[in-house]
Amino acid sequence: MRELERWVGFSDGRAPIVFSVLFWAAAGICAVVLAGALPMIDQVPPGDRALYAVISWTGAGALLLAAVLWPLLPWRREASVARRAASVAFLIVSLPLLSPGGASAPIIVGLAVGNALVVFGLRGALTYTAVAGLLGFGISAVNPRQTLVGAAVNGTLMLLLCLVLLLVVIAMFQSHSRAEETRRLLSDLEQAHSDLEQAHADLERAHGELGQAHAELERHAARSRELAVAEERARMARDMHDSVGHYLTVINVGLQNAQRYRAVRPEAAWDEVSQARELTLEALTDTRRWVRALKPLRMDGLHGPAALRVLTESFGSDDTGVAFTMTGTWPDVDENRELVCYRVVQEGLTNALRHSRARHIEVALDCTRDRVEVTVTDDGRGAAPGATENGFGLRGLRERLHGVGGALDVAGHAGEGFTLKATVPL
Repeated sequence: MRELERWVGFSDGRAPIVFSVLFWAAAGICAVVLAGALPMIDQVPPGDRALYAVISWTGAGALLLAAVLWPLLPWRREASVARRAASVAFLIVSLPLLSPGGASAPIIVGLAVGNALVVFGLRGALTYTAVAGLLGFGISAVNPRQTLVGAAVNGTLMLLLCLVLLLVVIAMFQSHSRAEETRRLLSDLEQAHSDLEQAHADLERAHGELGQAHAELERHAARSRELAVAEERARMARDMHDSVGHYLTVINVGLQNAQRYRAVRPEAAWDEVSQARELTLEALTDTRRWVRALKPLRMDGLHGPAALRVLTESFGSDDTGVAFTMTGTWPDVDENRELVCYRVVQEGLTNALRHSRARHIEVALDCTRDRVEVTVTDDGRGAAPGATENGFGLRGLRERLHGVGGALDVAGHAGEGFTLKATVPL
């Protein structure tokens, strides 16, 4: 198929091989005919000798020019001006071959029509076909040995031959165009297939990288969970030491005193036992509050202001009153920032109950579209200088707020109560 296409295709703007074979074969036959006709000029009657000589020598010159122009002919529409001029010249020099060139001359004229079709389009080729048919009729008509009917027949045959060759060239050109389009589509298909394979390889590589990233993320999450557990355990250990450990130490000292006083000072021993009993009840109450503070954020399906309200109210007692207020509308807060708000309320309430001996604690939420502000205020005994900087719980809160771009402010002096304010940006 590829070899056949080389014979009939218009590759690289060159003439099909079959056209070149036809041209050189026809040119060779015309040369033989002219070579036999030129020596016979002297044998022509004197009245026709001059016309015969002009026709013969003009045909010989036209054949020579056609042989020179044939390799220069363009076979594509997008040709330069010089190459298109060669096509025009070939059209002109092919016509004088009709009379002296013999039966093979119409083949050269037909090839000129085919070239006109490729270079100048269908309109130019039909125009040249009509000119060739009229010239064939005219040359036959001026021949004294040819009748008018014969001249008409010769002109019609010339016209039909050009039209047949024109149809052949059209078919060949369309076949070549379809073959070129098929090759282009096949090339695009192969390129698309190659691109698809490359994309598949890239996808597999990306899948592998995603798997590695997922595994790395799982390892990082596991490490984060371990660090969070370690941090919470450290906090629990500090809380237990500061609360339950303190009570147990005082109770132990009181019971030791009671043991020493039981014989010599029975009343003092019973006072120590009574104080130890009261401290035991306080330790139990503090332990219960501490356990409540460790409840998860979304307890009983609650979240947002509802969870914070339940947390606040869980710290109320007969000795300490708590209040929860909210201004604005709770915005769309992600779970991480909601947990920070929860920890702020948790830490503020725990500190107020454990350290300030407050009679009243207020938790206030101030909500906007851009931030949530959490304030915990008590009327207790305030804080000693430097206590707000060294506290383990407050230090942990600052770290949590720093992680979400927030800030923590504390205010409180001895005997003036304590205020804890956290700003959580969204």
